[in-house]
Amino acid sequence: MLIFMFFVAIAVYVDILRYADKPANAESVKQVIIVKPGQKFKSLSQVLHKKGVINHPAKFRLFSRIKGHDKNIKAGEYFLSSAMPPKKILEILVSGKVRLHRLTIPEGYNLRQVAMVVSRAGFGTEADFFLAATDADLVHSKGIDAQTFEGYLFPETYYFSKDATPEKIISTMVKRFWSVFKPELKNRAKTLGFTIHQVVTLSSIIEKEAGVAGERPIISSVYHNRLKRRMRLESDPTVIYGIKDFNGNITRKHLAKHTPYNTYRIKGLPPGPIANAGIEAIEAALYPADTRFLFFVSKKDNTHQFSTNIKDHNRAVRKYQLRK
Repeated sequence: MLIFMFFVAIAVYVDILRYADKPANAESVKQVIIVKPGQKFKSLSQVLHKKGVINHPAKFRLFSRIKGHDKNIKAGEYFLSSAMPPKKILEILVSGKVRLHRLTIPEGYNLRQVAMVVSRAGFGTEADFFLAATDADLVHSKGIDAQTFEGYLFPETYYFSKDATPEKIISTMVKRFWSVFKPELKNRAKTLGFTIHQVVTLSSIIEKEAGVAGERPIISSVYHNRLKRRMRLESDPTVIYGIKDFNGNITRKHLAKHTPYNTYRIKGLPPGPIANAGIEAIEAALYPADTRFLFFVSKKDNTHQFSTNIKDHNRAVRKYQLRK
Protein backbone atom coordinates (compact mmCIF):
# COMPACT_ATOMS: atom_id res chain seq x y z
CA MET A 1 0.00 0.00 0.00
CA LEU A 2 2.79 2.40 0.86
CA ILE A 3 4.51 1.61 -2.43
CA PHE A 4 1.25 2.28 -4.25
CA MET A 5 0.82 5.62 -2.51
CA PHE A 6 4.42 6.49 -3.32
CA PHE A 7 3.89 5.89 -7.01
CA VAL A 8 0.61 7.84 -6.92
CA ALA A 9 2.46 10.78 -5.35
CA ILE A 10 5.16 10.57 -8.01
CA ALA A 11 2.53 10.48 -10.75
CA VAL A 12 0.75 13.52 -9.30
CA TYR A 13 4.04 15.37 -8.95
CA VAL A 14 5.00 14.65 -12.56
CA ASP A 15 1.52 15.67 -13.73
CA ILE A 16 1.79 18.98 -11.85
CA LEU A 17 5.20 19.68 -13.36
CA ARG A 18 3.85 18.98 -16.85
CA TYR A 19 0.87 21.21 -16.10
CA ALA A 20 3.20 24.03 -15.06
CA ASP A 21 4.93 23.92 -18.44
CA LYS A 22 1.78 23.91 -20.58
CA PRO A 23 -0.02 27.21 -21.38
CA ALA A 24 -3.78 27.35 -21.01
CA ASN A 25 -4.16 28.40 -24.62
CA ALA A 26 -1.78 28.34 -27.57
CA GLU A 27 -3.35 31.60 -28.76
CA SER A 28 -2.44 34.56 -26.58
CA VAL A 29 -5.41 36.03 -24.70
CA LYS A 30 -4.07 38.92 -22.66
CA GLN A 31 -5.81 39.99 -19.47
CA VAL A 32 -5.29 42.63 -16.82
CA ILE A 33 -5.24 40.95 -13.42
CA ILE A 34 -5.53 42.94 -10.20
CA VAL A 35 -4.04 41.30 -7.11
CA LYS A 36 -5.44 43.01 -4.04
CA PRO A 37 -3.40 43.40 -0.86
CA GLY A 38 -4.08 40.41 1.39
CA GLN A 39 -6.01 38.54 -1.32
CA LYS A 40 -6.29 34.78 -0.68
CA PHE A 41 -4.40 32.62 -3.16
CA LYS A 42 -7.47 30.46 -3.78
CA SER A 43 -9.44 33.55 -4.75
CA LEU A 44 -6.65 34.68 -7.09
CA SER A 45 -6.44 31.30 -8.81
CA GLN A 46 -10.19 31.40 -9.43
CA VAL A 47 -9.85 34.87 -10.98
CA LEU A 48 -7.04 33.65 -13.23
CA HIS A 49 -9.17 30.70 -14.31
CA LYS A 50 -12.25 32.85 -14.92
CA LYS A 51 -10.18 35.22 -17.08
CA GLY A 52 -8.87 32.28 -19.09
CA VAL A 53 -5.26 32.78 -18.06
CA ILE A 54 -4.89 29.34 -16.49
CA ASN A 55 -6.61 25.95 -16.61
CA HIS A 56 -7.21 23.80 -13.55
CA PRO A 57 -6.94 26.31 -10.67
CA ALA A 58 -6.53 23.46 -8.18
CA LYS A 59 -3.39 22.29 -10.01
CA PHE A 60 -2.12 25.87 -10.08
CA ARG A 61 -2.55 26.12 -6.30
CA LEU A 62 -0.81 22.78 -5.78
CA PHE A 63 2.10 23.77 -8.01
CA SER A 64 2.43 27.04 -6.09
CA ARG A 65 2.55 25.15 -2.77
CA ILE A 66 5.18 22.77 -4.14
CA LYS A 67 7.31 25.80 -5.12
CA GLY A 68 6.59 27.46 -1.78
CA HIS A 69 5.22 30.60 -3.45
CA ASP A 70 1.52 30.49 -2.60
CA LYS A 71 2.08 33.03 0.20
CA ASN A 72 4.61 35.19 -1.66
CA ILE A 73 2.35 36.81 -4.26
CA LYS A 74 2.84 40.59 -4.60
CA ALA A 75 -0.17 42.88 -4.82
CA GLY A 76 -0.51 45.03 -7.92
CA GLU A 77 -1.74 45.16 -11.50
CA TYR A 78 -0.43 42.52 -13.90
CA PHE A 79 -0.70 41.97 -17.64
CA LEU A 80 -0.87 38.20 -18.10
CA SER A 81 -1.48 35.98 -21.11
CA SER A 82 -3.07 32.57 -21.58
CA ALA A 83 -0.07 31.73 -23.78
CA MET A 84 2.18 31.87 -20.70
CA PRO A 85 2.82 28.58 -18.90
CA PRO A 86 1.58 28.56 -15.29
CA LYS A 87 5.13 28.54 -13.91
CA LYS A 88 5.84 31.78 -15.80
CA ILE A 89 2.63 33.34 -14.47
CA LEU A 90 3.60 32.34 -10.93
CA GLU A 91 7.09 33.75 -11.44
CA ILE A 92 5.65 37.11 -12.50
CA LEU A 93 3.23 37.24 -9.56
CA VAL A 94 5.99 36.44 -7.09
CA SER A 95 8.54 38.84 -8.59
CA GLY A 96 6.11 41.77 -8.49
CA LYS A 97 6.65 42.61 -12.17
CA VAL A 98 3.52 44.73 -12.25
CA ARG A 99 2.10 46.40 -15.32
CA LEU A 100 3.62 49.81 -15.94
CA HIS A 101 1.72 52.79 -17.32
CA ARG A 102 3.23 55.56 -19.40
CA LEU A 103 3.36 59.12 -18.07
CA THR A 104 4.74 61.89 -20.29
CA ILE A 105 5.44 65.33 -18.83
CA PRO A 106 5.95 67.99 -21.57
CA GLU A 107 8.66 70.62 -21.25
CA GLY A 108 7.42 73.92 -19.88
CA TYR A 109 4.53 72.59 -17.79
CA ASN A 110 4.08 74.09 -14.33
CA LEU A 111 3.06 72.22 -11.18
CA ARG A 112 -0.67 72.52 -11.75
CA GLN A 113 -0.33 71.31 -15.34
CA VAL A 114 1.85 68.40 -14.22
CA ALA A 115 -0.75 67.51 -11.59
CA MET A 116 -3.42 67.53 -14.30
CA VAL A 117 -1.39 65.22 -16.57
CA VAL A 118 -0.65 62.84 -13.69
CA SER A 119 -4.33 62.67 -12.76
CA ARG A 120 -5.50 62.15 -16.36
CA ALA A 121 -3.00 59.30 -16.69
CA GLY A 122 -4.84 57.57 -13.85
CA PHE A 123 -2.43 58.20 -10.98
CA GLY A 124 -4.73 59.63 -8.34
CA THR A 125 -6.18 63.12 -8.13
CA GLU A 126 -4.79 66.51 -9.09
CA ALA A 127 -5.36 67.74 -5.55
CA ASP A 128 -3.33 64.94 -3.95
CA PHE A 129 -0.43 65.40 -6.35
CA PHE A 130 -0.40 69.18 -5.97
CA LEU A 131 -0.50 68.83 -2.18
CA ALA A 132 2.61 66.59 -2.27
CA ALA A 133 4.33 68.85 -4.82
CA THR A 134 3.95 71.83 -2.48
CA ASP A 135 4.99 70.04 0.71
CA ALA A 136 8.00 72.08 1.84
CA ASP A 137 9.30 69.33 4.14
CA LEU A 138 9.27 66.83 1.29
CA VAL A 139 10.98 69.40 -0.96
CA HIS A 140 13.78 69.96 1.53
CA SER A 141 14.22 66.20 2.00
CA LYS A 142 15.20 65.99 -1.69
CA GLY A 143 18.01 68.53 -1.30
CA ILE A 144 16.08 71.42 -2.84
CA ASP A 145 16.25 74.90 -1.35
CA ALA A 146 12.68 75.92 -2.18
CA GLN A 147 9.12 75.66 -0.90
CA THR A 148 7.73 73.62 -3.81
CA PHE A 149 8.96 71.23 -6.49
CA GLU A 150 8.28 73.77 -9.25
CA GLY A 151 11.14 73.53 -11.75
CA TYR A 152 12.49 70.22 -10.39
CA LEU A 153 9.97 67.78 -11.89
CA PHE A 154 12.05 66.89 -14.92
CA PRO A 155 9.94 66.69 -18.11
CA GLU A 156 10.29 63.26 -19.66
CA THR A 157 8.42 59.99 -20.28
CA TYR A 158 8.16 57.78 -17.21
CA TYR A 159 6.59 54.40 -16.43
CA PHE A 160 4.83 53.70 -13.14
CA SER A 161 2.62 51.03 -11.65
CA LYS A 162 -1.00 52.06 -11.29
CA ASP A 163 -0.72 52.32 -7.51
CA ALA A 164 2.24 54.71 -7.61
CA THR A 165 1.79 57.45 -4.99
CA PRO A 166 2.36 61.16 -5.67
CA GLU A 167 5.49 60.94 -3.51
CA LYS A 168 6.83 58.04 -5.60
CA ILE A 169 6.18 59.89 -8.88
CA ILE A 170 7.72 63.12 -7.57
CA SER A 171 10.76 61.31 -6.19
CA THR A 172 11.39 59.65 -9.56
CA MET A 173 11.11 62.96 -11.43
CA VAL A 174 13.39 64.76 -8.98
CA LYS A 175 15.92 61.92 -9.12
CA ARG A 176 15.94 62.31 -12.91
CA PHE A 177 16.46 66.06 -12.53
CA TRP A 178 19.56 65.55 -10.37
CA SER A 179 20.92 62.94 -12.78
CA VAL A 180 20.62 65.49 -15.62
CA PHE A 181 21.99 68.42 -13.62
CA LYS A 182 25.49 66.96 -13.70
CA PRO A 183 28.52 68.22 -11.72
CA GLU A 184 29.84 70.19 -14.70
CA LEU A 185 26.56 72.14 -14.81
CA LYS A 186 26.79 72.83 -11.08
CA ASN A 187 30.37 74.05 -11.56
CA ARG A 188 29.27 76.25 -14.46
CA ALA A 189 26.57 77.79 -12.26
CA LYS A 190 29.21 78.65 -9.62
CA THR A 191 31.42 80.21 -12.30
CA LEU A 192 28.53 82.45 -13.36
CA GLY A 193 27.75 83.34 -9.75
CA PHE A 194 24.34 81.61 -9.83
CA THR A 195 22.80 79.22 -7.34
CA ILE A 196 21.19 76.08 -8.72
CA HIS A 197 17.79 77.51 -7.85
CA GLN A 198 18.54 80.66 -9.86
CA VAL A 199 19.62 78.56 -12.84
CA VAL A 200 16.43 76.52 -12.61
CA THR A 201 14.42 79.74 -12.38
CA LEU A 202 16.10 81.31 -15.41
CA SER A 203 15.83 78.11 -17.44
CA SER A 204 12.09 77.97 -16.75
CA ILE A 205 11.65 81.49 -18.16
CA ILE A 206 13.70 80.60 -21.23
CA GLU A 207 11.59 77.45 -21.69
CA LYS A 208 8.36 79.46 -21.63
CA GLU A 209 9.66 82.19 -23.94
CA ALA A 210 11.30 79.99 -26.59
CA GLY A 211 9.15 78.86 -29.50
CA VAL A 212 11.96 77.11 -31.37
CA ALA A 213 14.89 75.26 -29.84
CA GLY A 214 17.56 77.23 -31.67
CA GLU A 215 16.54 80.50 -30.00
CA ARG A 216 16.99 79.32 -26.41
CA PRO A 217 20.65 80.43 -26.11
CA ILE A 218 19.83 83.80 -27.74
CA ILE A 219 16.89 84.42 -25.39
CA SER A 220 19.19 83.44 -22.54
CA SER A 221 21.73 86.02 -23.70
CA VAL A 222 19.07 88.74 -23.51
CA TYR A 223 18.34 87.93 -19.87
CA HIS A 224 22.01 87.62 -18.96
CA ASN A 225 22.70 90.99 -20.57
CA ARG A 226 19.78 92.55 -18.71
CA LEU A 227 20.84 91.07 -15.37
CA LYS A 228 24.36 92.42 -15.85
CA ARG A 229 22.96 95.90 -16.56
CA ARG A 230 20.50 95.62 -13.65
CA MET A 231 17.60 96.00 -16.05
CA ARG A 232 14.23 94.44 -15.29
CA LEU A 233 13.68 91.17 -17.18
CA GLU A 234 10.17 92.18 -18.35
CA SER A 235 9.06 88.64 -19.16
CA ASP A 236 5.35 88.11 -19.82
CA PRO A 237 5.37 84.42 -18.72
CA THR A 238 6.57 85.43 -15.26
CA VAL A 239 3.73 87.95 -14.98
CA ILE A 240 1.22 85.30 -16.04
CA TYR A 241 2.56 82.84 -13.46
CA GLY A 242 1.82 85.34 -10.72
CA ILE A 243 -1.78 85.91 -11.83
CA LYS A 244 -4.41 83.77 -10.14
CA ASP A 245 -6.93 82.27 -12.60
CA PHE A 246 -5.31 83.86 -15.64
CA ASN A 247 -7.81 83.95 -18.53
CA GLY A 248 -5.29 83.96 -21.39
CA ASN A 249 -5.34 87.70 -22.05
CA ILE A 250 -2.48 89.68 -20.51
CA THR A 251 -3.31 93.38 -20.01
CA ARG A 252 -1.55 96.59 -18.99
CA LYS A 253 -3.24 96.21 -15.62
CA HIS A 254 -1.53 92.84 -15.18
CA LEU A 255 1.84 94.34 -16.11
CA ALA A 256 1.38 97.13 -13.57
CA LYS A 257 0.32 94.88 -10.69
CA HIS A 258 2.93 94.19 -8.03
CA THR A 259 3.45 90.45 -7.53
CA PRO A 260 6.63 88.53 -6.62
CA TYR A 261 6.70 87.22 -10.20
CA ASN A 262 6.01 90.43 -12.11
CA THR A 263 9.41 91.08 -13.67
CA TYR A 264 8.09 94.35 -15.11
CA ARG A 265 7.95 95.60 -11.52
CA ILE A 266 10.66 93.68 -9.65
CA LYS A 267 14.38 93.66 -10.39
CA GLY A 268 16.32 90.50 -11.07
CA LEU A 269 14.94 86.99 -11.16
CA PRO A 270 11.59 86.08 -9.62
CA PRO A 271 11.70 84.07 -6.36
CA GLY A 272 11.47 80.72 -8.12
CA PRO A 273 10.82 78.80 -11.35
CA ILE A 274 7.61 79.28 -13.30
CA ALA A 275 7.70 75.88 -15.04
CA ASN A 276 9.69 72.68 -15.40
CA ALA A 277 12.35 73.12 -18.06
CA GLY A 278 14.08 70.51 -20.18
CA ILE A 279 17.82 70.01 -20.46
CA GLU A 280 18.18 72.31 -23.50
CA ALA A 281 16.72 75.25 -21.59
CA ILE A 282 18.91 74.47 -18.57
CA GLU A 283 22.01 74.37 -20.75
CA ALA A 284 20.93 77.59 -22.49
CA ALA A 285 20.64 79.31 -19.09
CA LEU A 286 24.20 78.27 -18.29
CA TYR A 287 25.70 78.78 -21.74
CA PRO A 288 24.02 81.83 -23.32
CA ALA A 289 24.89 82.95 -26.82
CA ASP A 290 27.42 85.77 -27.10
CA THR A 291 25.24 88.72 -28.13
CA ARG A 292 24.53 92.34 -27.22
CA PHE A 293 20.75 91.88 -27.47
CA LEU A 294 18.60 93.45 -24.78
CA PHE A 295 15.12 93.05 -26.30
CA PHE A 296 13.06 90.57 -28.28
CA VAL A 297 9.53 90.48 -29.62
CA SER A 298 7.48 87.65 -31.05
CA LYS A 299 7.05 87.51 -34.82
CA LYS A 300 3.93 85.42 -34.17
CA ASP A 301 5.46 82.42 -35.95
CA ASN A 302 7.23 80.95 -32.87
CA THR A 303 10.37 82.98 -33.63
CA HIS A 304 11.49 86.38 -32.32
CA GLN A 305 13.07 89.59 -33.53
CA PHE A 306 16.03 90.54 -31.35
CA SER A 307 17.30 94.07 -30.83
CA THR A 308 20.18 95.79 -29.08
CA ASN A 309 18.38 99.09 -28.38
CA ILE A 310 14.91 100.37 -27.56
CA LYS A 311 14.53 102.23 -30.88
CA ASP A 312 14.96 99.07 -32.95
CA HIS A 313 12.82 97.14 -30.50
CA ASN A 314 9.92 99.59 -30.80
CA ARG A 315 10.22 99.39 -34.56
CA ALA A 316 10.00 95.59 -34.33
CA VAL A 317 6.96 95.83 -32.03
CA ARG A 318 5.16 98.04 -34.56
CA LYS A 319 6.05 95.66 -37.38
CA TYR A 320 5.27 92.33 -35.80
CA GLN A 321 2.76 93.11 -33.07
CA LEU A 322 0.90 96.18 -34.28
CA ARG A 323 1.37 95.35 -37.97
CA LYS A 324 2.31 98.91 -38.84
